[in-house]
Amino acid sequence: MGQNGDEPTVGQLVANASKDLSDLVRSELELAKTELKKTAVAAGTGAGMFAAAAFLALLAVILLCIAAAYGLTAAGLHPAIAFLIVAGAFLVIGGVLVLIGMRALKGAKAPERTIKSAQESVEALKAIGKGDDDKRAALPESGVRR
Repeated sequence: MGQNGDEPTVGQLVANASKDLSDLVRSELELAKTELKKTAVAAGTGAGMFAAAAFLALLAVILLCIAAAYGLTAAGLHPAIAFLIVAGAFLVIGGVLVLIGMRALKGAKAPERTIKSAQESVEALKAIGKGDDDKRAALPESGVRR
């Protein structure tokens, strides 16, 4: 309350606005952290699939090299054909893992709720700055409760 007990002083109003803005920013950051954790898990899964595919592709290259060496040194080509079949199977498995990894990475999304909430907050603060008293009640509730 102000000096006469009726209304708060300008300093108190500024302090309250500063505190409310600080709380709003903290809430937005907490919401962003929560949403980004989900996205990080999806991205980690996709990256793991790519790593597994790369490892299997490396094994396939080694087997293909051994098969080529057997093919050049052996006249009967029978062992080389067996190595080529195994290497081909590794390449097929690696291709499937790449497709699964791509699908998992496409599932990673931006923190949509945080972006929407931040945009609403900016619009409400702009309205308050322009002196539109009807918009004062339009400040969004924080997405994170303490």
